[in-house]
Amino acid sequence: MVVDATPSREEALLSERLRDRDPEALREVYERCGRVSFGFLVKALGDRAAAEDVQQQVFLEVWRRAQSYDPKRGSMLTWVMTIARSRAIDHTRRRVPEPLDPDAVASATESGAQVESEVEALAERWRMRALLERLPEAEAALLRLRFYGELTQTEIAARESIPLGTVKTRMFSGLRRLRGMIDEEDDG
Repeated sequence: MVVDATPSREEALLSERLRDRDPEALREVYERCGRVSFGFLVKALGDRAAAEDVQQQVFLEVWRRAQSYDPKRGSMLTWVMTIARSRAIDHTRRRVPEPLDPDAVASATESGAQVESEVEALAERWRMRALLERLPEAEAALLRLRFYGELTQTEIAARESIPLGTVKTRMFSGLRRLRGMIDEEDDG
């Protein structure tokens, strides 16, 4: 099954306006994606002031790289979150102090790698959240219960009062659609 990755007409027009350097388009992108990206940055960086600084970098990059956004490859939110993830990683790399003690070098390197790993994991959760929002709600709800709620298919069937076979069918269909969306993003 091929997932329809045709962008909404509204998002395609917005991306055209952004490429045409319409400042109002940047404001609209910020209205659509700013809260989500800022929430991600606050959580990833653990510092609201740093998140504000990085958020400015993110939307400056959105403005500068408007020509590179292709709405057929993924949603505007996915594109903005990819930029936010990269800028968060850059920020965490820069803020690791240069240690003077050789033993501290190993510790700082491990700490920096751990922070980067945590940012990557958080970014992946946000990406999955955005992808799940594109699925039919009946499928997305069951996948959330399975993977975020850590319930078994049997537990989901009991909790939602639907037959186990329906749970399995919806989850299979949802996972197949999700795989298609991920493949499209990765191939583009």
